Amino acid sequence: MTQRVQLGQSGLYVNPIGLGTNAVGGHNIYPNLDEEAGKDLVRTALKKGINFLDTAYIYGPERSEELVGEVVKESGKREEVVIATKGAHKFVGNETIMDNSPEFLVEAVESSLKRLQTDYIDLFYIHFPDDHTPKDEAVAALQELKEKGQIKAIGVSNFSLEQLKEANKNGLVDVYQGEYNLLQRDAEKDILPYCAKNNITFIPYFPLASGLLAGKYTKDTTFNDLRQNMAHFQGRQFEHNLEKVNQVRGIAEEKGVGVPHIVLAWYLAQPAIDAIIPGAKREEQVISNLKTLDVTLTEHEIERIDSIFSEQ
Repeated sequence: MTQRVQLGQSGLYVNPIGLGTNAVGGHNIYPNLDEEAGKDLVRTALKKGINFLDTAYIYGPERSEELVGEVVKESGKREEVVIATKGAHKFVGNETIMDNSPEFLVEAVESSLKRLQTDYIDLFYIHFPDDHTPKDEAVAALQELKEKGQIKAIGVSNFSLEQLKEANKNGLVDVYQGEYNLLQRDAEKDILPYCAKNNITFIPYFPLASGLLAGKYTKDTTFNDLRQNMAHFQGRQFEHNLEKVNQVRGIAEEKGVGVPHIVLAWYLAQPAIDAIIPGAKREEQVISNLKTLDVTLTEHEIERIDSIFSEQ
């Protein structure tokens, strides 16, 4: 039986290794995506026991939800799959704004239900905060949809600690999603401890730091995409990060696995991180990510990895 963990206090149980699907129909994120190949990623995930799929309205926009929905429907396994999606982006003329108003969230859920071809969404996140809606009012609107059976669990994403506390005023938030990886550890100061204390699952995004923590780059690797502007990939800092990754490689070789398996296993050993959603562009990456579940890190190894990445 594939391992299953509960997301917060939601009653949703998932394989700790999920699939982030921004490369499934996310044409506005990655150029030249093949939609059939994207659907095959989802098919492979379901076939291999992954039951946690993470998508969003803005991936495409809309197209990722549509493709994920098609594959889940054709699989005939809707009850076994936990679909997470997100909403907040609103197009006004040429501008994109964030909207957390109850009216907008109700519309966003309705639209996502249609694109996903389902009558309920397992986990719906407010994707980004707006500047004007009280966050407890936004969550109350989602709670009403939960009581109607349209969603099963409530999530928020990219909220500050203050916004998360306001959203969770009545203890209704099940899952928080935010940026966190071994190179970007700000969440350890406040959000991760708050989640651990309040039984909220923390789902990290960019867990492999756009591939840097997967151990596949050298100092001669060049980038012509969004990575060329990221701090982790610049000059001396890039080389310093590669040195850290090479220290993890030693641990990986001792255990007979790859660098990403060690990194992902380290996250799963942290309080509040119950599941992770690494993305994939190729089917073999989906399959490889599952090897993480075979890795058991000792306390000493967890501390060693912590110290490698704590050093400046």
